[in-house]
Amino acid sequence: MSEPEPPKIEFPCDYPIKVIGKAAPGFKEFVIKTISAHAPDLDIERVDINPSRNGKFISVRLWIVATGKDQLENLFEDLKASGRVTMVI
Repeated sequence: MSEPEPPKIEFPCDYPIKVIGKAAPGFKEFVIKTISAHAPDLDIERVDINPSRNGKFISVRLWIVATGKDQLENLFEDLKASGRVTMVI
């Protein structure tokens, strides 16, 4: 039995991204700067910040207009390569 294919994304589209990392000064700004390099039209009004229950981690949730698979792969790679990001969803 074969696995079902994931749903195809129609580009361009609104695309949610959640970035989780250790709660440290400047984490939100780092995430916004990194994502803005790949999605310059990022709407700052649509950025949500949520600390973890114990305050050790923070999540930054935002929306971009995704233009293609390459854009998303490069964006995720830059976030992960920073060493500041624990997870990108």
